[in-house]
Amino acid sequence: MDLNKKINQWIFLLAMSFIWGTSFILIKKSLLAYTPIQSGALRISFAFIYFLPIAISRIKKLDKKNAKFLIIIGLIGNFFPAFMFAFGETRVSSSIASMLNSITPIFVLLIGILFFKSKATWLNIIGLVIGFVGTLGLISANPANLLSGWNIGAVIILVATLFYGINTNILKFKLKELDGLSMSALSFMFIGPFALSVFFSTDIKEAYLHPDFWKSTISLAILAFFSSFIAVILFNWLIKYSTPIFAASSTYIIPVFAIFWGILDGETLTLIQIISIIIVFVGVSFINNKKPVIKNYVFKLKEKISSDRNPKKNYFRLCKNIWKN
Repeated sequence: MDLNKKINQWIFLLAMSFIWGTSFILIKKSLLAYTPIQSGALRISFAFIYFLPIAISRIKKLDKKNAKFLIIIGLIGNFFPAFMFAFGETRVSSSIASMLNSITPIFVLLIGILFFKSKATWLNIIGLVIGFVGTLGLISANPANLLSGWNIGAVIILVATLFYGINTNILKFKLKELDGLSMSALSFMFIGPFALSVFFSTDIKEAYLHPDFWKSTISLAILAFFSSFIAVILFNWLIKYSTPIFAASSTYIIPVFAIFWGILDGETLTLIQIISIIIVFVGVSFINNKKPVIKNYVFKLKEKISSDRNPKKNYFRLCKNIWKN
């Protein structure tokens, strides 16, 4: 599939969104028998096993220059978030967890501006502000009073989205020489053994004796295969052929699938939470806006008019063309 074509990028985006939209309910089911630490560690361990044959076949692509960044994206893009989302979903519903995940593009832009010299328009900056206002409604312990305190589970998930924002920029700007599959496989090669050691250091017997042991284990195996294996490959490929913001925009669609699964599982949402996620979406839509800033419009308009033989006659045509471009 040619990912230089926009239509194929959207196909990847939708497939990835469906997979990740299902992941939140699978995390919830994994917590029936496992602790958050066991859930996160076993999820990464399963993904490590899936990636291992690919990692071995691509070990030659590993060098001193990319090794440190592969370790970083393995930790902040997969390892720590796996535990954070598991911990978070002990305090918030899977639907709310997916909504908080929608904040990722906000952190992608913010980290890009602060550390990777990414450019932003005034609309992008407005989007950041709007997005963070919506975030307050999602992390508040009492949605009716945004200043009453924060839900610790929501805050933990929020930190995970910050890690995703850092990870996305590193993938785009620091690992250009590696393809998506190699990045994914080699990064899991570093974190997989550590995850296995964490899992086996816990009380596995208690989880095994739990009546929902197999349901939780199968949920994690499916979660790791699709969300940590297939979707990560799709995401990394998408990053290589599009932009970090476009790839992270899957978070628009993810909550739709996640809320659907949550409702089927008996979850409910408050009006404040629904309004908050709409506000976040508005902010993210501004962040995704790539139109030039107003001063660039003015500059281009002056440039066009000065070179046009009949500037008054063509003024509106020029404005229209500048807006399109």
